[in-house]
Amino acid sequence: MFDFSDRVVIVTGAAGNLGRAVAWAFQAAGAKLVLVDRAADRLPRLFPELADSPDHFLATSVDLTNPEAVETMAEEAVKRFGRVDVLVNTAGGWRGGTPVHQTDLATWDFLLNLNARTVLIAGRAVIPHMLEQGSGRIVNVAARAGLKGSANNAAYGVSKSAVIRLTESMAAELKKQSINVNCVLPSTINTPQNRQAMPKADHSRWVEPEAIADVILFLASDAARAVQGAAIPVYGKG
Repeated sequence: MFDFSDRVVIVTGAAGNLGRAVAWAFQAAGAKLVLVDRAADRLPRLFPELADSPDHFLATSVDLTNPEAVETMAEEAVKRFGRVDVLVNTAGGWRGGTPVHQTDLATWDFLLNLNARTVLIAGRAVIPHMLEQGSGRIVNVAARAGLKGSANNAAYGVSKSAVIRLTESMAAELKKQSINVNCVLPSTINTPQNRQAMPKADHSRWVEPEAIADVILFLASDAARAVQGAAIPVYGKG
């Protein structure tokens, strides 16, 4: 559907369920991939066909909460390919919540770091390269929970709300430089982990990772050149 031939796409959290779907979708569309993960072994195991390819870069052992590590990854990507056209921030996660007054500060810090700090740090590392080349696309993964507070979910909701606000702010700052920044808002994603955690739920109503990936490819494409600062609901049938 979309042609990303010769475009360089960074996908953070590429070993996760959504990250894998996004990576495979961009690969099928012809992109040169920079796949980022914290573990040393997951990406070569999941993407063995890319491990030794000169057209792709598996950036392993990258702590996305560490600015120096992410900046090194971005510089290596530009060194290899000469540019970065797309940044997709899929890295993130959920942790079960408690009432606000009982929320453990370690859980609060964990979710804010994992979901929001990683977006900030990746943007700081990649945006200067996009500004230098005069174009770019950034797609962040927020969540439906970021739109409205709910009981026992404050830390996660706040972290994803922060992603939406970061997206809007970056879009306002960068749109005149031909860099479009948008985000998607999945509801519950149909993953093995979520099915195990909620075995009695109607899984057919959950959104598939591949469906979210399709929306991300649209936002990263020229077809979305007039879309700036949007938060796109991707709820499936939920």
